[in-house]
Amino acid sequence: MKFRITPLNIATALMLVLAGYIFIYGAKIVGHPYEHWTGTITAIFTFFAVVIFYLDIMLRNFFPETKKLWIVELSFITLTAVLLLLIK
Repeated sequence: MKFRITPLNIATALMLVLAGYIFIYGAKIVGHPYEHWTGTITAIFTFFAVVIFYLDIMLRNFFPETKKLWIVELSFITLTAVLLLLIK
């Protein structure tokens, strides 16, 4: 299996970097009420990274062509962002 860079790979890497940053520097960046939730926030971002990783593996099996895979994964990321903004 050859390594292909996909949008969900990038999202997984960003989630892990963010989890590491919050673990090292604490959750002071998100505001006063969440200062003591560093471990919980780190665990949530790590869980999101694992879920995104498995979703990427599943989509790779369904779409062997890199171009189609990029289109599907970017569509998934866009749909997720729109739903998040609608819920917010």
